[in-house]
Amino acid sequence: MSEHLLRAALDAAERGWHVFPLRPGTKRPALHGEQACPGTGPCSSRHRKWEERATTDPDRIRTTWSHDPFNVGIATGPSGLLVVDLDVPKDKSSSDTPDGAATFAALCERTGHAVPDTYRTRTASGGMHLYFSAPAVVRLTNTAGTVGELVDTRAWGGYVVAAGSTTPAGPYEALCGSEAAPLPGWLQDVLQPAPRAPQAPSVALPGQSTRYAEVALTTETRNVAQAQPGARESTLFRAARALGRFVAWGDLPRHVVEQALQEAGEAAGLTVAECRSTLRSALNWSITHNQQRRGNAA
Repeated sequence: MSEHLLRAALDAAERGWHVFPLRPGTKRPALHGEQACPGTGPCSSRHRKWEERATTDPDRIRTTWSHDPFNVGIATGPSGLLVVDLDVPKDKSSSDTPDGAATFAALCERTGHAVPDTYRTRTASGGMHLYFSAPAVVRLTNTAGTVGELVDTRAWGGYVVAAGSTTPAGPYEALCGSEAAPLPGWLQDVLQPAPRAPQAPSVALPGQSTRYAEVALTTETRNVAQAQPGARESTLFRAARALGRFVAWGDLPRHVVEQALQEAGEAAGLTVAECRSTLRSALNWSITHNQQRRGNAA
C-alpha cells in the first residue's frame, strides 16, 4: 500500500467525491469487468460497474487501498461533478496548434467571462482538469470537442484521475482552488444538447422539409437577436448547432444561415469577429455530425 495514494482517496472522499481504484500506475479501472463478475459482494444481485461501486466510505477505501498502490479514480457523475479536461496537442512538433487551455480561455473571453476560479489539477500529459459542481436538476454526460478543440468534459458515465496519482507520463497534481465552483450558466448552455429542430411528418410533401427549415431559421434568428448579455454567445452557438443540420440535409444554404445569424448576433451586441468565430465552429460541427437525416424528418 502507498500511504499517499490512500490519503489521496480519503481526501477526495472527504470532499464528497466518489472514488474507485485504478490499476497501479495507470488510468484503467482496477475493478472486475462484467465477463469476470463473480456475482458476490456488491454484485450479488447483478454486475455493478465502476460508476456504481465508487464510494465515499472511508472504511471501504482503507480496505481497498490496503491491497495494492492503486491510483485513484473519481466517478464524476455520482460525485456531482463536471470536469473540464483541457488537453494538449498529441503532435508537439508544431507550436501553432493551440492547446485546450488556450481554446477554453478564448471561449471565456468571447462570452465576456473570465476563466472560472475553481479547484484544478495538472494532468500527467501537462494538461489541466477544471472541477465544477454540476447542477442537480440536469444530468450532464461526457462530451468530446463540443466546447472546443482539445476541450472535453466528464460527468455521468465518466471519471477523472485524482491528484496524487501517478502514471509513467507523470503525476496528477492539485494546482489551486480548494472548492469546486458551481458550473457557470453560460458553459452549461453550451453543454446541454441543442433543442431538436421542428420535425416533418413521416410522409413529407415536396418542399415540406424546406418550409420546416425556414420556420426554424426564423425562430432561431429571433432567439439570437433577443438574447440578453451573458447568454448571447451560447444562444448563437445553440442556434447554429440547431440549424446546421438543415444545411447538412440540403434544406438551407449555408450562406443564408450564416448571414441571418451573423446579423442577429450583431443586433444582440456581439462583435463581427465573435459572431464569425462562433458560427464557423458550431456550423462545422453540426454539418459534420448530421449527414444522415434523423427521426421522421424528410
